[in-house]
Amino acid sequence: MAEKLTHIRIVGAGLIGTSIGLALKGVGVKVSIRDSDRRAEDLARDLLEDRDGENTSVEQLCIIATPPDSIADVISKELSRNSGLRVMDISSIKTKPLLDVSKTCLDPAFFAATHPMAGREVSGPESARGDLFIGRPWVLISEGVDPSLLAHVKEVIAHCGGALMIRSAADHDRAVAQVSHLPQILSSLLASSLNRAHQEDLELAGSGLRDTTRLADSNPELWGQILGGNADALRPLLISLQNDLSTIVAGLDDNAVAQELIASGRQGRARIPGKHGGQSREYFLVAVVIDDKPGQLAAIIESCAQIQVNIEDLQIEHTPGQETGLITLSFAPQDGQKVMSHLQEQGWKVHPSR
Repeated sequence: MAEKLTHIRIVGAGLIGTSIGLALKGVGVKVSIRDSDRRAEDLARDLLEDRDGENTSVEQLCIIATPPDSIADVISKELSRNSGLRVMDISSIKTKPLLDVSKTCLDPAFFAATHPMAGREVSGPESARGDLFIGRPWVLISEGVDPSLLAHVKEVIAHCGGALMIRSAADHDRAVAQVSHLPQILSSLLASSLNRAHQEDLELAGSGLRDTTRLADSNPELWGQILGGNADALRPLLISLQNDLSTIVAGLDDNAVAQELIASGRQGRARIPGKHGGQSREYFLVAVVIDDKPGQLAAIIESCAQIQVNIEDLQIEHTPGQETGLITLSFAPQDGQKVMSHLQEQGWKVHPSR
């Protein structure tokens, strides 16, 4: 039976690597984190309170959180400092990294290919969250992995709150081509078409365009590696989509064709079990009308701190020149009524939100 994890090393101080570090730090695991980008490394180390120099005790597990094309190079470098290296990765494709790793000096049994199905539209350690993986599927390719390494990988996933799913590399790559990589391509294609639009037309853009192009803000270098590395799974999906586009182009004058497309889209969307299968977070929302003057937000936060409740999220709506604005605060359900009563007693204009 593998000993419990007490020390892990993370190579890659981006959103995912730093978020894993925060989750593990929260349960008392020592985390060392490194990155080729000194700015990202310094920020992540401060967040994780990683005060060690390079001469630290050897970690039990190394988590590689870099783009997929870098995994083999990182392993070669890490082997020079730790001959007993045990590795798990978190990249978005699995077949190509497994092939790349097989060409290194690392025993394949000491490499566990994994993929947490979680992320945000913003990147970097500044966007990291320790709760990013709670309830989210976390795929593990377990075939051929050393049992002690497998136990540590499962421990990481459990500490992060992920929902373990065992898949083969081929099954994983086929699935993410459909649910992750194809949406990225479509979002980027739509956003790219805006480069040909008149600027005055874009001034009419609403939430629909912003929602459907959100993924287009993704990192080009990273996604170039992901899409190129999963081309075999993506190509038939794109050809099928190309045929669907040809059908709608040919039949666009026929209302029935358009109706069938919209109806089929609604039907397909209804099959989605949730955002990557994740658990929804339910908050009690409190809307507070504020005056347009300095210090209002700080005063509300201080009021909430007085009764020791945590603001889980907030949203500000304010039109420049308008004398009032609206702050919507999100609280744990059990804190909602307590907060409303307290803020009302302090004179705030409080309203329950929809």
